Amino acid sequence: MPVFRRPPRRPSRSVAPALLRLAALGLVAAASAVHGQSLRLGVLPVEGPLETRNDWAPLVADLSRALGQPARLLAPTSYDAMAAALRRGDIDLAVLSGQLAIDAVTRYGMTVIARGLPADSDRHRTVLIARRGAAPATLDQMLALSAKWRLARGEVRSFSGYLVPQLQLFLPRGLRMEAFFAAEVQGSHQTNALAVANGEADVGLTTGSDLARFKERFPMEYGRLAVLWRSDPLPAPLVVARRALPESVRARLAAHLTSLEQTRPGQEQLARHDLAGFEPAGDAALLDNAGLVYRFDRQSALQGSWTDEAARQTRLTRIDQEYASLRAALDRPPRRKAQTMSAADTSH
Repeated sequence: MPVFRRPPRRPSRSVAPALLRLAALGLVAAASAVHGQSLRLGVLPVEGPLETRNDWAPLVADLSRALGQPARLLAPTSYDAMAAALRRGDIDLAVLSGQLAIDAVTRYGMTVIARGLPADSDRHRTVLIARRGAAPATLDQMLALSAKWRLARGEVRSFSGYLVPQLQLFLPRGLRMEAFFAAEVQGSHQTNALAVANGEADVGLTTGSDLARFKERFPMEYGRLAVLWRSDPLPAPLVVARRALPESVRARLAAHLTSLEQTRPGQEQLARHDLAGFEPAGDAALLDNAGLVYRFDRQSALQGSWTDEAARQTRLTRIDQEYASLRAALDRPPRRKAQTMSAADTSH
């Protein structure tokens, strides 16, 4: 039975100027770049530990065969745990989105190598769910009564479980989830759906893709749920690899991922994650994520309480400057090795 409590005020987050810390991370996890050592794939569970390992085990085995070296799965149980593993250099390859994907590239020595292609963009959205036949029966009914409902949501680092619904549903109405609901509990998309289905929460946040998976695994509980609201399509999931890996290894990983859709086993692996395939991508693929974070930070600053207007404007200016710096860093073409020619060569 989840224990509901009002969470502490979310600390202000600034988007770090891109790539400033990478110099200090240049040699982190270089051991994993050595041929023969295990490649460590990191994913965030949206279900239980066993389901997560079963879902990702075929891809891990496939990557091991493709690279000719061992591979293993790491599934940190929270966003903070994933960030800590990335910071320590414990992960070589990860499937991420949102602020954590931005941090992986700008703070933790990773680079984007591929972008996921959702199998159905209509499912690739945040959904707000309620228990069928119980209040609130509609979104309007929920919004009309503050401090009444219990919410099951994701962590504050989660795009689908926190930032997107806050940005698209609550902030435009002058509301914040932390103040609007009587109580909140944080969990995965699966546990959020279970909490609503079992009457432990009145409303919850998950995604259309995870709700479809929930229907397969918990058909009885799924029948108790109703959807009250859907977000705009979410940014695509991104695959990031450690920069310390040899460029040839990163290229082989990207080539393998983008070829999965060409074989039946690969298609089955993709279907497990509601993907049609992967396409090659670089750090500029983070711009969609960065844009949402920027809008969220600006809207939060505009609606926040400040000692005076000057303080608000100072915060807005800082947000604009940090976003401009991040955009410039992400838009920058990847650095190529200089091709130098000796004077003797140029004479030929």
